[in-house]
Amino acid sequence: MTTYRALEVTGTRQFALSERELVAPSFGQVRVKVEYCGVCHSDVLAVDGLRADPDVPRVPGHEIVGVIDAVGEGVRAWHVGERVGIGYLGGQDGECEYCRRGDFVNCTDQPWTGTHVDGGYAEYAYARAAGLVRIPSGLSSSDAAPLLCAGITTYSALSKLDARPGSLVAVQGIGGLGHLGVQYAKALGYRVAAIARGTDKADLAMRLGADEYLDSTAADPGAELQKLGGAAAIVATASSGASMSPLVAGLAPRGRMVVVGAAPDPLSIGTADLIFGTHTVAGSLTGSAIENEDGLAFAEARGVRPMNEIVPWTDAPKAYERMMSGQARFRIVLDLAA
Repeated sequence: MTTYRALEVTGTRQFALSERELVAPSFGQVRVKVEYCGVCHSDVLAVDGLRADPDVPRVPGHEIVGVIDAVGEGVRAWHVGERVGIGYLGGQDGECEYCRRGDFVNCTDQPWTGTHVDGGYAEYAYARAAGLVRIPSGLSSSDAAPLLCAGITTYSALSKLDARPGSLVAVQGIGGLGHLGVQYAKALGYRVAAIARGTDKADLAMRLGADEYLDSTAADPGAELQKLGGAAAIVATASSGASMSPLVAGLAPRGRMVVVGAAPDPLSIGTADLIFGTHTVAGSLTGSAIENEDGLAFAEARGVRPMNEIVPWTDAPKAYERMMSGQARFRIVLDLAA
């Protein structure tokens, strides 16, 4: 019997290296030999026991790049040997009401990779064909991996803005999401204001493409955005509702704040800040498989790349702790190809 190794987790941060049987993919699925897998903050759902049944072993990881090595029955568009990605959304069912209306991101029967089903902290992963993403030839597998979640999250939010080229767009938080958001915003033709705490990331933000840098500890960031003419849009990436709340006052008329950073605390927004100026606050959830392909193609063409720390995949528990501590600069990627 052929087996493969996987790092599974039970309870809260209880990792164990296990041997699993290598089986054929089910109907509509493919089997992928994993090359790289990003370590993402959303892995907290599996690793910290925030899923429905944390006592059931689960393999985390949803920023997966690898090569198809087996194809299940019913799969026609994908073939052995293709390099593919698997993101957070594991593939729509094509049957629920939202799929029938073309809203694949909000499919009600879509597995969350690494949370509902096993993910990429393993030598092999299984996925629905509907959730596969083709990787452009000009992107390395290690660079493509974080773009499958952190990348598409910020790209999707920015690409759907109703803002003219040259408009002021702010990216709050220069971390795992924000360092990509600044690059995407600049490549999309916006005047970019980067917002972070302190001055230590100012030089980096400018190198990434920011036109302005705002230290949120030195002055009210909303007021500072108004001094710049008001932001047509703000993409809030920091995992802090308290840090996002003052930003709404910095929007230009009909400006929109898009929240992509999952925070434990709520937003607190005055009604006047919404009414006067006709402002909007909205959330944005990653993207479908084809939108992920669009994001990768844009990144390849415009030179958007993540800043990665590459570590051996068996060091995933340490890598996860480093990511959660905020010390990573800025994405950690597990290497299974070595």
